[in-house]
Amino acid sequence: MSLRDPNASNKSNPKRVAIVIANPATSSTTGWPVGFWWSELTHPYYAFHEAGYEVEVFSPAGGKCEADAMSDPRDASGYSATDLISMGFIHTPKLAALIADTRPVSAIDVARFDAIVVAGGQAPMFSFETATALHEKFAAFYEAGKVACALCHGVAVLRYAKLSNGAPLVKGKTVTGFANVEEDFADEAVRAMGAMTKEQRLMPWRIEDELRSLGANFVQSGLWRGFAIRDGNLVTGQQNFSGTETAQLVIETLGR
Repeated sequence: MSLRDPNASNKSNPKRVAIVIANPATSSTTGWPVGFWWSELTHPYYAFHEAGYEVEVFSPAGGKCEADAMSDPRDASGYSATDLISMGFIHTPKLAALIADTRPVSAIDVARFDAIVVAGGQAPMFSFETATALHEKFAAFYEAGKVACALCHGVAVLRYAKLSNGAPLVKGKTVTGFANVEEDFADEAVRAMGAMTKEQRLMPWRIEDELRSLGANFVQSGLWRGFAIRDGNLVTGQQNFSGTETAQLVIETLGR
């Protein structure tokens, strides 16, 4: 995997980004093991390094993380077979090691970083409710005027993040995330596999519905289209095809 020469510019004072990926979990709807989504880590990571940023990888509990199988370019499904950025990351030992031993979110020093980026995958929908340190750090970045960013199902953090006055961080904000139209598509695909009944849903709740109920202005760009949006220092990306768009909005906000 070819990354930008870190000596090219900003060496004395680079921007710093904390990327948070989910710890392994088990789906309460299918019983499958779930985790983070490769492209939602690797595509922003690549874009940030190209911009001369320093990036560190964290997870709510720390330790080894596992990706959703279909996000792996080597998976037999072939779903992510064309994701060469993730393939390069996986086959670069120094980068792959970042996933094997993540630091816990509680160790993030907000003062050291310019942005936090929460990646998605299926696990956030089942594990972020109890990730209280993540809720607090995300709100701390936002209230400090730093970039607070979430992508795809990582936007689940906005269901729980509250401002210091107790109000939902997302209230009154324009945001995106994994949309209902995409949840419908995913549900039908899993039902076609015979893994769910007609009455079941893949996810225990839906980001679009929950954020609207909290007073957010939820927008989306259609089925599987790369899309990200910024409202002040809050940046959100729609789904797993939006990693680069999301990272570029962070870079536009922070500068190089």
